[in-house]
Amino acid sequence: MRQAGRYMAEYRALRERHSLLELCRSPELATEVTLQPVRAIEVDAAILFSDLLLPLEPMGLPFDFVRGEGPAIERPLRSAADVDRLAVFEPREALGYVLDAIRLVRREIDGRVPLIGFGGAPFTLASYAIEGGSSKSYAVTKALMYGEPKTWHRLCEKFAAVMADYLTAQIEAGAQAVQLFDSWVGHLGADDYREFVLPHTRRIFDALRGLGVPAIHFGVGTSTILADMREAGGDVIGADWRIPLDEAWALVGDDRGIQGNLDPTLLLGPLSRMRAAAADVLARAGGRPGHVFNLGHGILPSTPVEHVQALARFVHQQSRER
Repeated sequence: MRQAGRYMAEYRALRERHSLLELCRSPELATEVTLQPVRAIEVDAAILFSDLLLPLEPMGLPFDFVRGEGPAIERPLRSAADVDRLAVFEPREALGYVLDAIRLVRREIDGRVPLIGFGGAPFTLASYAIEGGSSKSYAVTKALMYGEPKTWHRLCEKFAAVMADYLTAQIEAGAQAVQLFDSWVGHLGADDYREFVLPHTRRIFDALRGLGVPAIHFGVGTSTILADMREAGGDVIGADWRIPLDEAWALVGDDRGIQGNLDPTLLLGPLSRMRAAAADVLARAGGRPGHVFNLGHGILPSTPVEHVQALARFVHQQSRER
């Protein structure tokens, strides 16, 4: 999960002077934010500071972040003509600042920990582009998906082509693993996932196969579609906190790694309860190779950084003793 954010005083200090997009678009600032958790917490990898919506603007969908509300797309997609106008661009040019940040981070960390790059999956990107921002029901997205399936598939084909190229470029720049976030795909049932999402997501993972780095596939609220996500691709499948880790791994299969899956809100409570829950996750993993301990979603802004530090220390201690 993204490591940097509002729970860190160092990050908040930068945000007082720079917008989120300024941080993303400056390789030097993105490098600094990427490294903040690596310096403060015993993490085993650095996660590139960026935003999964960055490809939207060069496709022809400018956006900004509204304080307290999140991303806002200036001209949401509403028709087949809107989709046809979207550009499939060269990420090495239009998003070169992200690739420069990857190169800078690799120089700064100098082999201490690996660097993970990331991008957004077609369903999640399409949802933002159609809804114009976040949503609770994704009603506008689903209305287009059900009502104009040909338009939907053309849209997702464009997002899949862009994302396959973008993640490939991140690997070329030095990312040592990549993660594809399908943050909102849990709003679909298995049949809809297989019809409207799986082919496009699989295209991305097929493009990454053979590039020599692990690929992680993560979504939220996906307990009922984990086996389908496995089919779509990924060396490691992420599980959120709504399903016990051992049950999730049974669905994913022993030939895949699994990432997860502590409830992020446990970091807001007593350390004793957090440690007990983390120990349960590790016990369910059973010491099998392929488990990446992680939260089941991102760190909440109100989380005390001391709790994040304590969790990392506890997991390392428990892992050494197993």
